[in-house]
Amino acid sequence: MIPVLLTFGIAGIGVAVFHAAGLPLPWLLGPIFACLASALIGVRMQGIKPVNEAMRTVLGVAVGATFTPVILASMTGMWPTLLMIPLMIAVIGLIGVPYFQRVWGYDFVTSYYATMPGGLQDMLVFGEEAGGNPRTLSLIHATRVLVIVVALPFILQGLWQADLSNPPGAPASSIPPLQLLLMLGCAFVGWQGAKAVGMFGASILGPLIVAAACALAGLLHHRPPAEAIWAAQFFIGMTVGVKYTGITMTEVRRDLVAGLGFCGILIVLTLIFVELVYTTGLAPGMEALLAFAPGGQAELTVLALIVGADVAFVIAHHVLRIFVVILGAPLFARLFNQPRG
Repeated sequence: MIPVLLTFGIAGIGVAVFHAAGLPLPWLLGPIFACLASALIGVRMQGIKPVNEAMRTVLGVAVGATFTPVILASMTGMWPTLLMIPLMIAVIGLIGVPYFQRVWGYDFVTSYYATMPGGLQDMLVFGEEAGGNPRTLSLIHATRVLVIVVALPFILQGLWQADLSNPPGAPASSIPPLQLLLMLGCAFVGWQGAKAVGMFGASILGPLIVAAACALAGLLHHRPPAEAIWAAQFFIGMTVGVKYTGITMTEVRRDLVAGLGFCGILIVLTLIFVELVYTTGLAPGMEALLAFAPGGQAELTVLALIVGADVAFVIAHHVLRIFVVILGAPLFARLFNQPRG
């Protein structure tokens, strides 16, 4: 219990420091940086997994509540950019696997699952089952999410003057109590129902589906209040930062540096695809960046909500990315992992 309370305290200090310094996204980036700094000096931290997952349901409901009939009809026009997601994943794989193998000397399995831009938990499970190094995979994927989430706010501000101080929703006091209860119901039923059927990303996609159904039926008229989304940011940020608990200097010198180098590759590839989407008129630049950035689904959803981007467009591309990676990763890992004679 003490590590949990200590972790909450560290994350809270991060929020306060970011607020005091006027830095962007204090509820998300504050806990990430505070927990990372603490891990690097040897502090043992621990989160509460059920609470962390529960907080992600807030984002699922927030996205689902935006699905009106007009938004749903507009999604049929997304197919040109959606088709680019598998292409981008293939390019990432063709560059990333040789990078980890030849530059850093990782075995094929570890290199492959470190490269695939899927969910951290999924890549850890698949990679460990296939014989990869779970600690290395954890550090590299946590670094990927960290760098993408930290870099994007500054890119959004620099290129589009995005206002990251916008509240992510209306205050709870302005939302009818029945609507708040309906959101809670969507979150719980969607989450547990998705878990029961083994859906990937159950804590976000389950609530998203149920909330979207309620919105399309004319029952749900509001997104979750700002206070709930701030809480979700806090727990998501803390979860990312805690992944570095127990990191050693040996791992910093190898895995963390390898992960940072790979993030540089990912950022360049993302900008190339975003430029292609933007110059061909397929999507506005900000939406394209948020949709193609290979960060965490939850973190990118938070950013889309705060800057007022087309959330349906952003989430559709991230759902497809995760879907393609999760279904394809084990298949292609077996296909390309030829034994060396």
